[in-house]
Amino acid sequence: MAEIPEVVAHRGASAHRAEHTRSAYELALEQGADALECDVRVTRDGHLVCVHDRRIDRTSSGRGVVSALTVAAMAEVDFGRSAAEYGVLTLDELLGMACASARPTRLFVETKHPVRYGGLVEHKLVALLARHGLAAPDDPRDSQVFMMSFAPAAIRRFKEAAPRVPTVLLFSRYTGARRGGVLPPWADLAGPDVRLLREDPGFVSRAAALGRDTYCWTVDAHADIDLCRSAGVRYLATNSPEGTRLHLADPDSAHFGSVTG
Repeated sequence: MAEIPEVVAHRGASAHRAEHTRSAYELALEQGADALECDVRVTRDGHLVCVHDRRIDRTSSGRGVVSALTVAAMAEVDFGRSAAEYGVLTLDELLGMACASARPTRLFVETKHPVRYGGLVEHKLVALLARHGLAAPDDPRDSQVFMMSFAPAAIRRFKEAAPRVPTVLLFSRYTGARRGGVLPPWADLAGPDVRLLREDPGFVSRAAALGRDTYCWTVDAHADIDLCRSAGVRYLATNSPEGTRLHLADPDSAHFGSVTG
């Protein structure tokens, strides 16, 4: 039987709590996630915050572009969904949560592009990792942090500054030689959309033959979880870490309300 993938909580346990909130990540840790995933952007006052969209309108009670807002301004905004949760989550806080976890917990950090401040997000990320002692792991295989992006230039920029931190090239379509598992030299892992694996599960083994593990997103349906496991996916990003973890442990049992069937 194929090795069980590591379960990555996509924006926290975002099927159950508002995405990118402290409570979403706290729940993910309670649910036994092996790793946490977040998107980061730079605020007007130079902080890295965990927000997916260019604007905060969809995910909060406020309005505005992240790069034009300060952390102090966003402290007054409700980012919760069913329960009030004020203040944007900073990456510094999330790193602290991961490092303080009772279990070893990896963090997958996606830098968003295009953005107003260009490559500043990668430079800020390297500096923050350095402050936490995470920018130069002795062995990249033991790194607590992975950097990710859809932008090859962003990954290259980060890799030049922090060569020992693993990187993931995210993509939702095949281009050039990528279908064969070929990645740029500065990308350590392949990061395909699960829809690509539905069409071509053999991609994972082709990438593995070239020394590249696979991080697959975003995987919630039982059939997709089974597909990722049988294909040999190393890291599986899901909105429901507990339900996904339980299904991986016992595919024949029903886990009501945890993941989609």
